[in-house]
Amino acid sequence: MMAIYQILQLLLDVAFFIMIVHIIMSWLLNFGVLNYGQPTVRGIWDGLNRLLEPVYTPVRRILPDTRPLDLAPLAVFICIIILRDILLPTLFGFR
Repeated sequence: MMAIYQILQLLLDVAFFIMIVHIIMSWLLNFGVLNYGQPTVRGIWDGLNRLLEPVYTPVRRILPDTRPLDLAPLAVFICIIILRDILLPTLFGFR
C-alpha cells in the first residue's frame, strides 16, 4: 500500500513541477524575457502546452470566461495541491 501511495505522490509532484515551469515560462514569454522565435524555447513551450492542454480544456469549459485572464492553470494547480497534500494522505491513513 505504501508503494502505491509513493507512486501517486511522485506523479502529483511531477505534475506540480511541470505546472510551475509552465506558469513561470508563460510569464517570461509575456514579459519578453524569453523569445518564442528561438527553437529551444519554442520546443519547450510547445511540449509543455501539449502536456497540459488536455488537462486545461475540460476545466476551461467549467470555469466562467474571463477573456484576458486564464484561470484554468490556477484551478488545476489548486486541485493538484489538494490531492497531494490533503486527499492522498487521508485516503492512505497518514493523517
